[in-house]
Amino acid sequence: MPEVSIITPCYNSAKYLQETIDSVLKQSFQDWEWIITDDCSSDHSIEIITKNSDSRIKLLKTKKNNGAGSARNSSLTEAKGRFITFLDADDFWEPNFLQEMISFMKTENAELAYSNYARCDENLQPKIADFIADKDVTFDNLLKTCRLSLLSSMYDSTRIGKEFFPEKSKREDHVMWLNLLKKVPIGKPLQKTMAKYRMHEASVSRKKTNIMKDQYLVYKDFMGFSIAKSLYYTANWALNGFLKYSKIFN
Repeated sequence: MPEVSIITPCYNSAKYLQETIDSVLKQSFQDWEWIITDDCSSDHSIEIITKNSDSRIKLLKTKKNNGAGSARNSSLTEAKGRFITFLDADDFWEPNFLQEMISFMKTENAELAYSNYARCDENLQPKIADFIADKDVTFDNLLKTCRLSLLSSMYDSTRIGKEFFPEKSKREDHVMWLNLLKKVPIGKPLQKTMAKYRMHEASVSRKKTNIMKDQYLVYKDFMGFSIAKSLYYTANWALNGFLKYSKIFN
């Protein structure tokens, strides 16, 4: 079995997909499988994936478009690696990402770890300061801001099992991490920048005011908090999100 499983959803990602593929193929650590689930792309994403003939790349295809969370779950179901990590079809890893993360997790005896990542424009040029992995992540502090980014995090599925994404939340990554941290005491930080995140101008994840309700439902529906408690954490999340992305503070 491979040491690590890479989980990727793909939907109309042709513009940046080859760069993402190249960043995986160039990894110094080579004992991996990459499970890409195409979510009914209408561009030539599938052709780009299939032309990269590598037996470690496994392509799944959905019958209808169900969103990134569902696509990730399809890949997770097939994953066989000890370590689980995520890479969206437009993001980028430095060549030592897998090697550094796996070595760190084994050295620290960590069940969950995350690293710095560069926050770039669509051409992978620096846009604002790198996000720094500067503290242990716990369930309590993750309620106020989601410090764990999919492209720079990894967990040990042998020790804690697989954690799937809720398919009825538009904030499925935050819910998934919170559920995982109910089982894991802490996520440990590796202060090295080994990934690049594209900050698309039109990205839904950047329009914080449009997803306040969705974030509120993370706490109210998925964590089972009271209305007052859910409003409290939503306000904290909004403030921390502003500080996280505002150029004034970066």
